[in-house]
Amino acid sequence: MIPQPPRRTGFFEHYEELIGTWTRRLRNRQQAEDLTHDTFVRVLESHASEVAQPRAYLHQTARNIAVDGYRRDERREALTLQAVDQAPHNGDPEHYMHAIQLADSIERALAELPLNCRKIFIWQKIEGLTQQEIAARLGLSKNMVEKYMIRTLRHLRDRLDAMAP
Repeated sequence: MIPQPPRRTGFFEHYEELIGTWTRRLRNRQQAEDLTHDTFVRVLESHASEVAQPRAYLHQTARNIAVDGYRRDERREALTLQAVDQAPHNGDPEHYMHAIQLADSIERALAELPLNCRKIFIWQKIEGLTQQEIAARLGLSKNMVEKYMIRTLRHLRDRLDAMAP
């Protein structure tokens, strides 16, 4: 007999409500759908077999994920600005502008990639997680994490090479 996952009663009836709420808050349906997906993944992976108030639990989980994402984005932006500020521009405004354009180009190139590629790149290169930690977070093998990272680095190299004078 195949073991059945624990029942998550009452969660799925709030799916559309969660998308609607976060579409209004984020003003972006795609981001709201991604957030809702991440919320349900987290709930389904949790060990709680029954939750007294599934609607409240879902909304709080979504809020926590959104805040984590906001903090991660804030940290990435701060690191990018720090890198630009630390770039040796010796008072040369042209060099400084080149550093800003490079940071913008990297961000645009990352945005062209699938979500897992972006997550893995940011978690490894900015947050300093190991490939094993990332694999555990995403439920992937370490080899898949390596493949995503290789794909991301190749894409960045191709995009940045195309920009080069």
